[in-house]
Amino acid sequence: MAHYQRIRAFSEQLCEPLLTEDMGLQACADVSPPRWHLAHTTWFFETFLLKPHLPGYRVFEQQFEYLFNSYYNGIGEQFARPQRHLLSRPTGADVYAWRQQVDEAMARLIAQYPGLADLVTLGLNHEQQHQELLLTDLKYSLSFNPLAPTLGQPLDPSGPAAPLRFQTFSGGLVDMGASSNGFAFDNETPRHRVWLEPFSLANRPVTQGEFRVFIQDGGYRRADLWLSDGWAWVQSNYIQRPLYWHEDLDQHFTLAGLQPLHPGQILAHVNYYEADAYARWAGKRLPTEQEWEHVATTQPQQGNFVDNGLYQPAPAIDTGMAHLFGDVWEWTASAYLPYPGFQPDAGAVGEYNGKFMCNQMVLRGGSCVSSRDHLRASYRNFFYPHHRWQFSGIRLAGEPS
Repeated sequence: MAHYQRIRAFSEQLCEPLLTEDMGLQACADVSPPRWHLAHTTWFFETFLLKPHLPGYRVFEQQFEYLFNSYYNGIGEQFARPQRHLLSRPTGADVYAWRQQVDEAMARLIAQYPGLADLVTLGLNHEQQHQELLLTDLKYSLSFNPLAPTLGQPLDPSGPAAPLRFQTFSGGLVDMGASSNGFAFDNETPRHRVWLEPFSLANRPVTQGEFRVFIQDGGYRRADLWLSDGWAWVQSNYIQRPLYWHEDLDQHFTLAGLQPLHPGQILAHVNYYEADAYARWAGKRLPTEQEWEHVATTQPQQGNFVDNGLYQPAPAIDTGMAHLFGDVWEWTASAYLPYPGFQPDAGAVGEYNGKFMCNQMVLRGGSCVSSRDHLRASYRNFFYPHHRWQFSGIRLAGEPS
């Protein structure tokens, strides 16, 4: 119950600095308004836990099942995602009242039915995903405002960028996937063995200063660096720099407003195409998710997370395998596919991950707007190759030196 209360309260804490006008912002179909995130996570607990398992529970508002269903076809129809910004009703006060009713009912459910602990834990991890999305989506929507609104704290850079080094790993037959200890999403299972050839991995992610050199060297103008789909994306969208960077390559928009580009700060908001092109320009490649997990499994879970209120990647530090967790999600060269023997859960909750295993790429490690206790080495995130509003960055890999 303490875990439940802490995570639910943190969602509301993230919204405390927001204005009423902020709560309905949705700048494109890929993002959702903050108020919708607060409502959808509440919908999850009401739909999957309270309605089927708590005798006598009465829903707050019948229409909410339709308004705040994201993509669960097994539950029913959904309000059109691109039009979520049109939901000026229910009001913020209505959503907070709904959250209070659900929280009070969940307290009774948790006390009476301990056998539902796994489903409650799934709901809490789902809410932590939406806490991250709330900040990521809000950053995109606020970026269109010339006033450059401020929420987080500005970065305090410390010295030059840490040197880029590569460490060699011998590979071999290794175990991969979630262990039986603790929570994991279904797409992290089953645990299985994979063969890795020897490889090398960079000690840290790519920085803004390094990516700026790529731009200045004509990186966005050289077709030979890009995958065919990537080059088509660059040409059709007139792409010349990462998302949120200004044309002068000296400033970028952050949740702390407009800030200078610090050369040593970890790069964020590039998509898979940009990551792959940069790796090719650097004479390297992106790691596979199997390589990434093999290394991360032995590393401490240290990095820059949402808890510090910075909401930006940190400057790269010069220690071992740094920043594998937090700061930026790291693109891998691996397509998002099921592991051998994967079976989705039964019922509508089985739509959580499995049905998206097509045309997307895997990212690993978490970001500066992830919660530390939400992450682990086996965690698989996934996005379409053209998406870049997420805090996504680059870690280089290569052959053994």
